[in-house]
Amino acid sequence: MSTELRLHGQINKQIEYFATAAGCRTAHHHFFQAVDQNLRFFAPGSEIILSPTGIQQTGTGGTFCEYMFGVDQPVSDLSKEGIFNRLILLGAGYNQTGQLEINEQNHSEQSYKDVFLKGHAINNYFFFISGLKQPTHRQIQEKILRCLGRILKRTANLNRRDDSNLAELLLAQLPENCTIYLVRLSQTNHHHFQKEFQTLYYRNRSISKNTHAALQGLADNLGLDPYQQERICVDVMYQHRDNYQIIDDYKKVLVECYQQGDINRQQHARLTRLKALAMRNEIPSSLLEALDKKLKAQVKSTAQEPEYTAIARDILHDLLLRQGISHKDTIQLLFAKQQARRNHDHSFEKLLLETGQLFDEQIRDGAQLSLLEDFSTIITLFDRYDSTSTNISQIAFMESYCPTEELLQNLLTSRQEFNNLVRGLFDKLFFVDIIHNHYLGRFGRQKLVCLRKGLEEVAAGIVTVKRLAAELKVIDAREKLYGIVLNHAKDHIRTRYSRYNTHSEQDELYAELNDELLIRGIINKPLDPQLFQTVIHDIKKEALYLRQLLPEIIANNNIALRHDFFANSGLDHFYIEELEREYFTLNQLSLEHLRKLRAGAI
Repeated sequence: MSTELRLHGQINKQIEYFATAAGCRTAHHHFFQAVDQNLRFFAPGSEIILSPTGIQQTGTGGTFCEYMFGVDQPVSDLSKEGIFNRLILLGAGYNQTGQLEINEQNHSEQSYKDVFLKGHAINNYFFFISGLKQPTHRQIQEKILRCLGRILKRTANLNRRDDSNLAELLLAQLPENCTIYLVRLSQTNHHHFQKEFQTLYYRNRSISKNTHAALQGLADNLGLDPYQQERICVDVMYQHRDNYQIIDDYKKVLVECYQQGDINRQQHARLTRLKALAMRNEIPSSLLEALDKKLKAQVKSTAQEPEYTAIARDILHDLLLRQGISHKDTIQLLFAKQQARRNHDHSFEKLLLETGQLFDEQIRDGAQLSLLEDFSTIITLFDRYDSTSTNISQIAFMESYCPTEELLQNLLTSRQEFNNLVRGLFDKLFFVDIIHNHYLGRFGRQKLVCLRKGLEEVAAGIVTVKRLAAELKVIDAREKLYGIVLNHAKDHIRTRYSRYNTHSEQDELYAELNDELLIRGIINKPLDPQLFQTVIHDIKKEALYLRQLLPEIIANNNIALRHDFFANSGLDHFYIEELEREYFTLNQLSLEHLRKLRAGAI
């Protein structure tokens, strides 16, 4: 007859206990005893005593718990597939050669602080077995290890199992007439913090500054030390369904590397791809770093290639193995292509060529044509990326470049193609980087802002392509006029000794320029005063740089002063560099010195 008894209570304000006795005997209904402030669970030869401050265990069995992610699991367990739990038997330990040995030691004492620090932060199990007939303690423990070791180490989701179900599962592994006694200790403050953090993190898969401050306040009120707080947070983040699949794949590759002692090129590519995927999925970097510290630090890396090439190599390798290609893979390839183009890396194109040749060979050997179709789709998308990137760069950086309506329509089609993969992809691929390019001039920036907004509005049916083309032409015309006014103003100042410091001097210069440009037919209405003032301000800043700042920068190698002017002057970087080149040439200074200044190598 199989029976089960369960007891639940509170040891102190922070520690709960859940006790279960299960087996094919009736005698175990006398399995606990309250003595003063202590609670004793017992069977012939074994006992667990819970005091207000700690736990004592004597006899058979030991303790087990679920590994928390990253920070606790030893390398010996981390490097094996399917190990989820920590198991410590009374009297068991590793000798100097790393072999497990069991001695006659059958007693253990721990404070609750140590239980939840060395084991799991929330739940820890203690157990003992009665009914085993082996003559010595060591032989009983060896029998328990043979019967329960594998299942205790490899039972997944231990903390989500019902204690009754767990006791039944373990009891089924033991000989007949055995009884198992389980005592689960739960840290209520830690559990409360875990649930609160899980609720807040799972809501948006991130923690804002305000939320972080609130959680810190909760941790302080509950008395959590920083280490326990970090363990709980990392473990909760790992358990999220969008995180653990990528992390587990990363771990599997690291385990392979650990077992072979090095990281080959294909494995490096795989790890790099998973890291990039984790970043794009906003998976906290701390989760992968925890694995790197445990496993990656133990192995040697081979010669590494750029991250973007490694990612592309791994995706194309999967495609070569006929695993198909997902939207996520395609997006990663596009960002890899973007990085290669940014770095002018021709090895990326070489990788595509080599892959195409391998695909051709597989097709000749009988592979399905769908393999070639998938690769052709990638190449077509890369061609679209190249043409789109070239067109947008021309709009941004080339003066007097006005895109036709046909070209804008092509950009609109490209926008739809890329955004079909994921919303906002077009913007990330073609605008985010270029907007922050130091060499993007003020008018180029205006064109990009206009183009970005215009394509959105055309797609939404608010404006037409014709209207967008006209707006870009207006900016282009303003850019041309600025250049003309700047050159004429500088020419007047240089050849006619015109002054421009006082308001009256500026009014005189404005009148001269206005008359000259009207007479020549360059403008057909009075010169815009605001445009004139912009030109004057730029000439003043240019004069300040050439007469005061640049000589000091050259004399003292003051790179910081140069960077400060670039950052705050508002002048185009390319224009300032042209002024510097002219200054060095005019004053017969070393252009090598200029190169070192620009590179910050002085």
